[in-house]
Amino acid sequence: MNDSALYVYALLPDVPGDPADGVTGLDDRTLRVLRAPGTGLAALVHDGPAEPFEGGDETVRRWVVEQDRAVVAVWERTGAVLPMTFNVLVAPGPEAGAEERLCAWLGERAEELSGRLRELDGRAELRVELTVNREAATGDDERARALEAEMAGRSPGMRRLLAKKLEGLRKEASERLADSIHADVRRRLAAVVEDIRDRTRSVRDPREAEVMSAALLVPSTEIETVGTVLADVQDSHPAVRVRFLGPWPPYSFTELPAGPGAAEDVTPAG
Repeated sequence: MNDSALYVYALLPDVPGDPADGVTGLDDRTLRVLRAPGTGLAALVHDGPAEPFEGGDETVRRWVVEQDRAVVAVWERTGAVLPMTFNVLVAPGPEAGAEERLCAWLGERAEELSGRLRELDGRAELRVELTVNREAATGDDERARALEAEMAGRSPGMRRLLAKKLEGLRKEASERLADSIHADVRRRLAAVVEDIRDRTRSVRDPREAEVMSAALLVPSTEIETVGTVLADVQDSHPAVRVRFLGPWPPYSFTELPAGPGAAEDVTPAG
């Protein structure tokens, strides 16, 4: 029995040809498509020891980028994938090798996994972040202009007091604007996307008030429409800042059951 483990990048439909041709994985490892006969499913994998990839922060970030690059390349060729998180391994068991165990797991859940792949076929994930710049939110506010003018020529102590008052004014104005446009932006996006999932921003800028941070599940034919909606929001509200990322495989919209035995960590990327 082969004692090699499988590092799993993604699950995918069993399509003709070799969607992994010329695609490399972590540290330029050779990737292959493991087909599960009779299921219509396959997995993008590389062979190796049953040991997780461990390293410093920069090394792990590089590996994550390399994994994402491989998944995106295969997604573009197949139209649908169920991406995995970093470091998903299927180890050989006492009675079956890693390939047999992964194929058996795919067979047991073929209906569920195939259904999810069909639902995601031709769909992409976009991530959007809309914020309000606090200073820009008071660009036409006479009270803000008066405070800025009053600060000129004042003592350092008085300038600090006036700056704090100005900061409070900007915070109030930016949050009021963010609240006022949130529902409208969400409604307009919901009209062209299939799902919206809120996300927590990893880094918050104190100079900004958040309108929304979300992952969007979008038919590929509607990606340009989403961009048009966001551009119109920004044109209508000069203080709003729009960050528009993607398209990517649907990382935030993939739900998978637990994996087999030593592959209990078979989970979707997020």
